[in-house]
Amino acid sequence: MTLSSRFELPGQIWSVAARHPSGPLYATCYGADPLETVVSAVDLSGRVHWQRACPGTGRPRSRLSRSGTLWLACPTDRGGRALEGIRPDGSVGRTVALVCEVGEEVASFVLLGDGFCVMWAGASPVLLPAGHQPSGVPRVARYDGEGRCLWSTPIALGPVSHPGLLEMSAETGWEVRPTAPREPSRVEADHREPLLVSGDRIAAGFTDGSSGVGRTFFLDLDSGALVAATHLAPSDRKAIAGSGEFLIGSHGYGECATRHFGRDGAERARWACHGAMTVDGLGTVRGPGLSYSLVPSDGLRQPVSGHDLLGRSHGAGRYTSSPAVDSNGTVVFWRDDTLLAIDSDMALRELFTAEGSAQVIGRTLLLDEGRVVQPLGNEMLVLGTDLATLADGPWPCGDANLLGNPVLE
Repeated sequence: MTLSSRFELPGQIWSVAARHPSGPLYATCYGADPLETVVSAVDLSGRVHWQRACPGTGRPRSRLSRSGTLWLACPTDRGGRALEGIRPDGSVGRTVALVCEVGEEVASFVLLGDGFCVMWAGASPVLLPAGHQPSGVPRVARYDGEGRCLWSTPIALGPVSHPGLLEMSAETGWEVRPTAPREPSRVEADHREPLLVSGDRIAAGFTDGSSGVGRTFFLDLDSGALVAATHLAPSDRKAIAGSGEFLIGSHGYGECATRHFGRDGAERARWACHGAMTVDGLGTVRGPGLSYSLVPSDGLRQPVSGHDLLGRSHGAGRYTSSPAVDSNGTVVFWRDDTLLAIDSDMALRELFTAEGSAQVIGRTLLLDEGRVVQPLGNEMLVLGTDLATLADGPWPCGDANLLGNPVLE
């Protein structure tokens, strides 16, 4: 395997996407500080086609459309929020203003064929005018292409509790006891895959900011009606499992599970592992995962029935990118300084190592000719491999892999 190119961008890379397997890459990152967002179009050699800096909100959020327009969530001059469309040549196209209250923030959004779906949550206090507080009512809303709100559904997370949440204080006589249910300190969007759309269903994950315990809410895409919600659990990775179906992971406070939910919001299967699972065109679920027994065990997991797993242990590692899958069924991802590949027989290969690399928070892209793109901190690695072309499948391939827009229509 070869390192084709390695180049830097202005700050921590939050998302990377490509309109075509040959590039160019569209990267969204921090600028000079967390309240500046920089978007860049670069080719696979690192040559910058264009770069734009704009006001940010502390967490850069963007989605790439099929036409090559990069949509960016940004604040307006009057303190509101908008989605700004940046054309393939770097010029600004349409800006869609979103009506919201002072104190609300675009927590996540996705592009639909006829508009947008947006998660709203309380804005960071540093973004608010003096005397204003973050909005206390999270919601999910759908908009048409001009920004007209078609529906808006308020979300009630409810009192937060979990068997693994413990407390010790004078009130408990300094004994360790389960924490009593309490109102969430601040409701946020989940940090991983907070908003997914599949068929006529939405999966929106909201979390208590102080504990990381939350729920995923399943809504009807057409009406916004609440279909179902998961039980309270420490949030983890999610995936689209098929039309109207989702995988929801949970990890922490002694819980470790991945659950498969159907279109009706009912749990269909559960496995005692969590991680960056993939779903191929045949519906097979597998990928790098962590299982809990008496000792945590890292390895390759493949759920095979309602509660059973096939797997192999291949050493420790926690910092794992969202993977890609090639047409031969090989899963490729970055974990702990190394680009790894799992073939269809669940065997693992090390493709490339960069010791001392930054913690990965992004995803792995598979482009044409086996080239792999991996963001690490503010760096982008482009690697030559013997992998096949990108596979078809609900997750994370298709639009969710190249365009970075987790929608299965």
